[in-house]
Amino acid sequence: MSFTEELAKMFVGENEIPEKFALAEELHQREYLCNGEMKSWEGKVHEVFSPICIRTEKGLQRKLIGTYPVCTEKEAFEALDAAVAAYDNGRGEWPTMGVADRIHCVEKFIGKMREQKEIVVKLIMWEIGKSYTDSVKEFDRTVEYIYATIDALKDLDRDSSRFTIEQGIVAQIRRSPLGVVLCMGPFNYPLNETFTTLIPAIIMGNTLLFKPPKHGTLLHYPLLKAFKECFPKGVVNTIYGRGNVIIPGLMQSGKINVLTLIGSSKVANELKKLHPKVNRLRAILGLDAKNAAIITEKADIKLSVQETVLGSLSFNGQRCTALKIVFVHRSIADAFVQQLSEEVNKLSYGMPWEPGVSLTPLPEPNKPAYLKACIEDAELHGARIMNQNGGAHSESFVYPAVLYPVNNKMKLYREEQFGPLIPVIPFDELEEPIEYLIESTHGQQVSIFSNDQTELASLIDPLVNQVSRVNINCQCQRGPDVFPFTGRKDSAEGTLSVVDALRSFSIRSLVAAKLTDGNKQLINDIVTAADSNFLSTQFIF
Repeated sequence: MSFTEELAKMFVGENEIPEKFALAEELHQREYLCNGEMKSWEGKVHEVFSPICIRTEKGLQRKLIGTYPVCTEKEAFEALDAAVAAYDNGRGEWPTMGVADRIHCVEKFIGKMREQKEIVVKLIMWEIGKSYTDSVKEFDRTVEYIYATIDALKDLDRDSSRFTIEQGIVAQIRRSPLGVVLCMGPFNYPLNETFTTLIPAIIMGNTLLFKPPKHGTLLHYPLLKAFKECFPKGVVNTIYGRGNVIIPGLMQSGKINVLTLIGSSKVANELKKLHPKVNRLRAILGLDAKNAAIITEKADIKLSVQETVLGSLSFNGQRCTALKIVFVHRSIADAFVQQLSEEVNKLSYGMPWEPGVSLTPLPEPNKPAYLKACIEDAELHGARIMNQNGGAHSESFVYPAVLYPVNNKMKLYREEQFGPLIPVIPFDELEEPIEYLIESTHGQQVSIFSNDQTELASLIDPLVNQVSRVNINCQCQRGPDVFPFTGRKDSAEGTLSVVDALRSFSIRSLVAAKLTDGNKQLINDIVTAADSNFLSTQFIF
């Protein structure tokens, strides 16, 4: 039996799916949330096929798990109008609501969100092929992130609850919302990374248009009722349909105040150009990345291999923070590549519900063909697949490939593969990987492996000016969520973390007055009577 045939055997028949992990029924979404109502949809729908294939009499076929609306510009503009009306130029119920009341709404939402955990976790697994264990982690981490966001906002508000007196002027400085936010999340962390922008945007008083990712759409459906019940009408509105059909008009309207997108820099650039009032548009973007590992001759090879495997193949390498190119000093390259290949081949593969599984099917239908083209291009220009069975594939599954030696003639040298390929480049001088990072259009993170303090210091100082995070002897990663998450060049715009996200979706505003007896009395009267939600000394516990 060939290895490809062996891979095909990991897919099971319908009756072999464990009951605990099976979807009770197909989920056919025929409604969407707009202006506080779940509106019915009777138009075109998009069929959602899982990357998990089912063995049938006709061979392996992707399992149909449901459908969702393919709405038009008409529905998108209705959602936009609802968000604009709810914001009402900053005079709406939500943007003028007190921070404590907004927090109460979000806390209520968390409770209802947790009631849907089982179905949301299953949908993450079935829609994008993420292991069940990691799907549970994504849900739990998202809930933790929301709680951390609430705590961070309380801290920000407590610091703002006092008055500042300078040069005869008394002022209170707080943060106020920006307006209508268009939020588009990624497929690889369709719940977590979407909510790391969506929740801060809402809790700061903005209103929202939310477009779920193309892969990972249905998992948001069970949460729409919670949004409806926990927030005033028009605060959260969902839009569905082809992005290239419904999004350009929204941007051209000039009514979008904030664009938040985790995805392609090309798409982000095109959307920003459509806005007629570019100075009114704030963009918070998480974009392309080609994070490198630099493994010097003074590195611990075993540790470097362990971290490279984790960094490059967690969720099949489908992470913006994944290690996507590896530079290794020529003196240790052979030993490193051999150990790396051995460790890669120890990873377990199979269906997402299997215990301890590391490698699972890929959600993008065209990804296997793209990865195959990358491998063929690398081989054409002198690289070899170093691990046994590297690059073998069956339907939606691609077995990881370690490619060596990679050079600048290959697609893998510059393109973000976003999949289970590990390109390894030998180098003689440290200047070579430094120059790569300088010339790269990406600038998110880098991992440096060395046990020599002088060598590390010589790399840290130039690289912190090329990327936003330098990791020492460990893989690239986003967390902990309190750390700033951003990038240079084409990798990001704006900064995300628990606190930074709150700042990104708001602006500092202040109320100021000359320190006269009359003004003192007026301000005291307003505060005492609690007439204003902004001008207030209320302390949130």
